[in-house]
Formats: sequence, structure tokens, C-alpha cells
Amino acid sequence: MSEVLNVEAIFGENVFNLGTMRERLPKNVYKEVKKVMDQGGELSLATADIVAKAMKDWAVEHGATHYTHWFQPLTGITAEKHDSFIGHPDENGRMLMEFSGKELIKGEPDASSFPSGGLRATFEARGYTAWDITSPAFLKEDATGVILCIPTAFCSYTGEALDKKTPLLRSMEAIGEQALRIVKLFGNTRATKVTASVGPEQEYFLVDRQKYLKREDLIFAGRTLFGAPAPKGQELEDHYFGVIRERVGAFMKDLNIELWKLGVTAKTQHNEAAPAQHELAPIYETANIAVDHNQIIMETMKKLAERHGLRCLLNEKPFAGVNGSGKHNNWSITTDDGMNMLDPGETPNENIQFLLVLACILKAVDIHADLLRQSAADVGNDHRLGANEAPPAIISVFLGEQLEDVVRQLIETGEAKSCLLGGKLMTGVSTLPDLPKDATDRNRTSPFAFTGNKFEFRMVGSADSVASPNITLNAIVAEAFCEAADILEKADDFDMAVHDLIKQYLTEHHRIIFNGNGYSEEWVKEAERRGLPNIKSMIEAAGALTTERTVKLFERFHIFTKAELESREEIEYETYAKSINIEALTMIDMASKQIIPAVIKYSQKLAKTVLDVKAAGVEPVVQADLLSRVNSKLTEMKEALEVLQREEAAAFAMEDVKAQAFRYKDVVVPAMEALRAPADELEMLVDKADWPFPTYGDLMFEV
Repeated sequence: MSEVLNVEAIFGENVFNLGTMRERLPKNVYKEVKKVMDQGGELSLATADIVAKAMKDWAVEHGATHYTHWFQPLTGITAEKHDSFIGHPDENGRMLMEFSGKELIKGEPDASSFPSGGLRATFEARGYTAWDITSPAFLKEDATGVILCIPTAFCSYTGEALDKKTPLLRSMEAIGEQALRIVKLFGNTRATKVTASVGPEQEYFLVDRQKYLKREDLIFAGRTLFGAPAPKGQELEDHYFGVIRERVGAFMKDLNIELWKLGVTAKTQHNEAAPAQHELAPIYETANIAVDHNQIIMETMKKLAERHGLRCLLNEKPFAGVNGSGKHNNWSITTDDGMNMLDPGETPNENIQFLLVLACILKAVDIHADLLRQSAADVGNDHRLGANEAPPAIISVFLGEQLEDVVRQLIETGEAKSCLLGGKLMTGVSTLPDLPKDATDRNRTSPFAFTGNKFEFRMVGSADSVASPNITLNAIVAEAFCEAADILEKADDFDMAVHDLIKQYLTEHHRIIFNGNGYSEEWVKEAERRGLPNIKSMIEAAGALTTERTVKLFERFHIFTKAELESREEIEYETYAKSINIEALTMIDMASKQIIPAVIKYSQKLAKTVLDVKAAGVEPVVQADLLSRVNSKLTEMKEALEVLQREEAAAFAMEDVKAQAFRYKDVVVPAMEALRAPADELEMLVDKADWPFPTYGDLMFEV
């Protein structure tokens, strides 16, 4: 047996959390910090100095030499600049470790070197990071040593948000304020705060590092741009929840320990559907901490994979022909007195507050379907959504049989007199208990599914930040709550008004509900008939950021300004164009320097074999046929390569960023596919010993 691990003892040991603050801060200082965390406001500089010293002393005791303002720019990953605690030496030349409240509260990274969509230029470099007091500081150990990481927001000198955290915090305040209005309408005087909570599940692939390093496409693009299917994929469904391999298990063990030390509630681990694919799921947390922790999870996965001789692939579609990876963004809203506003109770037909909340969410998702789709848009996700492995690109809501029946009754008769009950599942085995059965099945094909007491937004890509979808969810639901509260607060007869409003919203937005097979062609046609948008690509979705409706929504709740939205739309186009350009150049490099030379050498071997067999007096039928097929595909590949080179150069030269992005999508991507097709066929023809890099079988089954 291995050494017993005391999870309770190590959990959060590398986090400057409330428990640590309570131990290290004077009582009055702790109370002030807690009040600001709960109610907002600013710490006095004197208090900030005390907190900073306690934080520094704690970090130094744990071996820290530097601190960093850890922030989330619009790259989708995190950024950090390390400063040591070293201060000016005293008159005796003795150095003292220093960290002030001013340094804790504000930093100043270069704002011009991050994506800004035109909000910042090179000659306008100043930007600020501001301490997010609601997300605890933590220690991270890397090759440079132990670093104190302070979660911060990042904004420009002129005040625009240049990050993911700032608008997320704004959106949390918006939904908290509007949800509290709804709660109070139903007589809840105990609740003083409502918080959005999130539990993002994380899917990922693990491959052998040495094999990874032999594939330029994985190194530069994060996914395979060439590759014939392995003889076995996921068709036997034997990997999903299967026994975890020893090497992967060792990685998962170390990953859990590292995450637990960082206060991340890593709960569930298992093999996913595709070979070499896995999943980690944490417990629910407030939205901003969940977003921070998801970034920590991804960073830690990549770091620990290296230590185990592995490489963690977070791209949404690293391998063609098998499932890609996503995040299931489980979202709910909870009051500070412990009530989940998405809990229907045992008789949801009688739970009027829940029915109003549900009706508001349906309204929000229907009206802003394009914006919700955009919030999950990234380059890799274009290959995953709608590929019969993930939700389609069409936004719809799954409620299940029980709630759909309640909604139907309300629409048809104005009241729901009954609801379907779950009953019992009879196992038929005397030694097994009969199991309580839920009233509703699950639907893995739905992009936005109600799953008991939360909504699961399944569209989000595995490499993407979960900030954007949660900003959008918080904002659109806040708007629906606000509009409902505006009506109900003025009503003379509240019971009648809320009854009429629920029926109105359900009737007007019933089209967004779909419980069937989201993968079917019939649904695509049905969705079109209903008038639901089918936005298939990242750049087609980008325009949703700047519609009049979206600008009005975000400005109303002070989440984004119009300028901030316009900058984000431009960044979407830039990101897409740059990413596809990298992929195209990588394909050109691999085709020119690896695949074509390898195939030429192999064809030379075949040609010699043909001549040798002829010289022996035998007709080389098989050898000649193989040589002909190889040369035919080689010619096809060379022609496709020349087309891609020409189209990539033409797209790269374009100056209009939106037009450039569409040129990459409409012209360059098809040219890439045309190059890949003959290359993958050649992989099936060429001797494996002559193929220049590891195959799908090598990557997915030899971990």
C-alpha cells in the first residue's frame, strides 16, 4: 500500500484563504476584509498594508521569493509578471523582504502587448491590474521558484476592461441585484445576496511527450492537421469510464494533490469516450472563483503532464474521427440563506417562484440565442460543435418530460394541476435495492440542458475560458429578471400578475424548448422552421457582440461599453485569422519538408522493387499498382499544396480583419482540407517505417 494521503490536511495549504486570514490578521482588519468581500467597497490603505504584510510573511514562510498579479487577458489564458519581495538594503547592507498595500492593490503591466481590439496602441502602453479581493491569493511553484499569485482584474489607462475577470465581476453584480428583486417579491426577507455559481467539467487528452514532439501540428496548432484513422477508435465504447491506465492514473493522482493544495475541489475523474481522453470535474463555486480555478486546472494539467513524460492536449478537436473535448458549464444561482433558485422542489407545478425563474431563463436564452452561441465560440470549437459528439451549433433548451409537461399545461390551460413523478426503478434482483427514479432522463445532445437544479451549458470548448459564457448567462438572465421585476413590483394583484407573466413568457418563448435528438438532420430543419439561428462558425457568431440588442443589454448593466464590445468582435476576427494562418503554414511545412519527401523516398523504393521483380522474370502487378496509386496521390497532394500556399499568401496580405477572417474560413480552410485528404490516404499506403511522424494509433493507444 502507498503512503496514506491526508486530503483534509493538505486541502488549501497553498491558499491565503479566509481561514489563514483569520489566523494571521488582527480581528478588526479581518472583519473589514470580510465586509468588503461580502458587500463591496474598498480597503483603506492602512488595512491593505497590514493584509499585504501578512500575505507576504505567509508566502515567504512557504518558500516564496516573488509575487505576481495573476490576470486573464483576452488571450484566453493567464498572464503574470514576477516581482521579488526584495526591498532596498538598509545602511548595513542587509536586505529586507517588503510588500506594501499599494503593491497588493495595484500593478502596472504593459497593456499594448495584449489583445485589445484597438483599445490600446503601442504608444499607449499603460494598463493596470487591480486585486480581486473575492478570489484568494495562492502559491504556485514552477522552475523559477515559489510565486505568490494574486488574482487581479486588468484594465487600460482609459478604464476599458482588457480581461475576462472585470466583466465577469460586473455581470455577477448585475444578476445578483436583479435576482434579489425576484426573491423579495416572493416574501424572502432573509436573503441579502444572490450569487451565480458554476461547476465547469474539464475534458482533455493525454499523449506521450516524445511522440508529441515529433508532430509539428501538435506543437504549433495544438491539434493534428494530418492523420488517417487508427484501426480502432471509440466504436466499442470501451474507453468511457474504463479502467484508468497506470501512467494516466499516476498523473491524475499528482494532479489531484496539486489541485487540492491550491484549494480546487477536484471531485470526479474518469476516462472519456475517445481513446486517450479524460475528464476532471470540480464541485460548485462562485462564478469568479470557478473561472479562476478552471484556469488553474488547465495550467496544472499542462505542467504535471510534462513531469510524467506526457503532453496534455486541451484543443477541442486534437484528433479527427473521435470525440473532441469541451467543458460542461453547470450554472445556478443561490441566495446567501441557502436557497437554489433553480431547485424545482418535489412539485414544480406548484413552485411559482421556480416557474417564474424558469420562464425568465427561457426568455433570456431565446432572445439572446446568438449571443449565447457566440460566448462558446472559438477556433477549435468549430470542428466540434454539431459533429455528433457535442451539442449542435443551434441553441435550444432541454427541460425533460416533467418540466415540459408542466410548461405545456401552463400554455394550454393557464395552470398546471399535476406533474410527472419519477417512481421507482425495479432492479429485479433480490439483493439489490429498488432505486428511486428521476422524473426526467438526461439529453447529451442538448446545448443548454436543465439537470435537476442547474442548467448545463455543454457548448463551451475545452481550451476556452469559462468566463465568457458565464458573463453572457449572468447578463441575459439579469435582463429577464429585471424586466419581470419591473412589471411585478407595480402589480396591484401580484398572484394574478405573476401567473399571467409566466404564461406569457412560456407562450412567447416555447420554441426554444427541444427534448429530442439534437444530432438529427430533422432537428436542423425543425429549428429553421422555428426561426432559431444556426451559427456554424466562430466568425459568423462574432457579429452578435455588437448588435443593437447586445449593446443595449451590456450597457444597461454596465458590463461592457460599446467600445469594449467592438474591440472584442475585432479580436475574434484577428484570433481566427491568425490561428488558421498558423495551421495553414504548419500544414505547408509538414507537407513540404516531411510528407512529400518521405513519399518520394518510398516511391523510389517501390520503383526499384518493380524493376527487380521484372528482372527476375515475374510481372510486378501488385508492386506496379501500388506505385501508381502512390504517385497519383503524391501528384494530387503536390497540386493541393500549391493551392494552399497561394491562398494562404493571399489571405495573409489582406488588411480588413473581418474580410480576412472570412477569407480564411471560406477559402483557406477548404484548401487545407483538400491537402489533408491525399496525405491521409498516402499514410495508409506508405510503409509505416517510412512515415515521418507518429500516427493516430501511436498517439492515442500508446500512453
